[in-house]
Amino acid sequence: MYRFLLFILLCAGLTYCAAPPATDSATDTAPAIAPPAPRPNIVFIMSDDHAQRAISAYTDELIETPNLDRIANDGMLFRNSFVTNSICAPSRAAILTGKYSHLNGKIDNLSPFDPDQWTFPEALHEAGYRTALIGKHHLQARPRGIDEFRGLIGQGSYYAPVFVHNGDTLGPESGYTSDIITDYALAELQRNAAADQPFLLMYWHKAPHRNWMPDTASLPGLLDQRYPEPATLRDDYAGRPRAEHADMRIADMFTSHDLKVTGTYQNPDPGTGGATFIKDPTFDQVKNLDYQLSRLQPDERAAWAPFLAEVGRQWQQVKGTDEELSWRYQRYMQDYLASVKSVDRNVGRVLDYLEESGLAENTLVIYTSDQGFYLGEHGWYDKRFMYEESHRTPLMIRYPALIDAGSTIDELVLNIDLAPTLLELAGVPVPGEVQGRSLLPLFSDPAPADWRDEIYYRYYQQMDSYHRVARHEGVRDERYKLIHFTEPGFEGYELYDLEQDPHELENRIDDQQLAEQQERLKDDLARLRRELRVAD
Repeated sequence: MYRFLLFILLCAGLTYCAAPPATDSATDTAPAIAPPAPRPNIVFIMSDDHAQRAISAYTDELIETPNLDRIANDGMLFRNSFVTNSICAPSRAAILTGKYSHLNGKIDNLSPFDPDQWTFPEALHEAGYRTALIGKHHLQARPRGIDEFRGLIGQGSYYAPVFVHNGDTLGPESGYTSDIITDYALAELQRNAAADQPFLLMYWHKAPHRNWMPDTASLPGLLDQRYPEPATLRDDYAGRPRAEHADMRIADMFTSHDLKVTGTYQNPDPGTGGATFIKDPTFDQVKNLDYQLSRLQPDERAAWAPFLAEVGRQWQQVKGTDEELSWRYQRYMQDYLASVKSVDRNVGRVLDYLEESGLAENTLVIYTSDQGFYLGEHGWYDKRFMYEESHRTPLMIRYPALIDAGSTIDELVLNIDLAPTLLELAGVPVPGEVQGRSLLPLFSDPAPADWRDEIYYRYYQQMDSYHRVARHEGVRDERYKLIHFTEPGFEGYELYDLEQDPHELENRIDDQQLAEQQERLKDDLARLRRELRVAD
């Protein structure tokens, strides 16, 4: 009964609609809702490049993630959570601003992010929240309104990371990055537990971003692990020339930087690694791996030495044979999933502390990733495309005051929805420029009838950069997906029936049986562009 009454109280103040007014003013806001008393604390956990398939709350076919599953088991699992632009920094900018890339200005990893624009952490800070960001930020300039900032420089390293702490660049810290980020997150939580102030902790992991270096505890027996190959590992890309042109095949990974074959066993590296556009002869991935290994402490180096020797021995046996692709896939998955395990283990430390300290009952916990990732589907690693594996992202939310344990939701949600959700829960006005929609109505059952029926996607990075993915935009509803490729030389449309073709192998743009659906989706795409103020 308490949960129901609280939800009615919160929803009574909601005036946010699916298409916010076209405004660039952060002062043009929707009325604030009545916040819970006391206002909820927020622990916002985000990893990097974490595929839904690598969380056992979604599927246990690859891995068991008992600690991440605790968030879903005690809260809500979002089965259809998507990003607006599947690449790291733009996705983070979308999350912070609640706006698509074309409005927040961060369209790719190279374009600048304006740190002076409105973000939800600054709004919470101004409303009296203690705010902290610890881990991977990847937007260069320190965001405004952060009381405690301890961010990795750039992508960060898996070992001996370097942090910027409130503007000061520190020296390398011995240890494994997932553990160190968590140590600092726990210190922040301990400080907050002793204070009488609501808080926002953004606890953002580097893992499982490339180059997937496991912690030393994961190395024994890791090379014996075997994972089922995806049905599309050997995709021939028939009827999909943009997919065929992309440089993100596991078959072309760097053997050194990605698969951990040192120069003793292979030099130079035969892989393209997504970097075929780079003509610089000093771009040496064997040396890059050597640099990452040089960051290890003596005890860490001793743990890695037999592992690297066995990797090299296996590589020499399989290279150039029919077994090479399967070996590459297993090698990739071993390291990727071990990196996920480090996140799961450390999230468990944080969840345990929330319970032990008494913070859990009034703390909303979010787990998500900046986007999904290919785990061998279509023969790929990486992200970028609007195809399902990278368009989807995990999302789980635990908040005992409003969410029943073990809840699931199938509605289409976006990463830009997180900012208005957190503001609504804190009783903070949501600016009219925010394009996301609060998820609060989805916490009830059933979901509202006026929830969105389709979502818009846009990828901007040019093809003459990493991974050669053609620029495109698209629209997806519950069953169908239309992708419009706009890259010169690769223009055209792709149409997929996700119910009949969940692996997206058959482009049905010329299928007259879907002519009506094609026309409808093109109209939807044009309408969404207008509503979202997409100018180009």
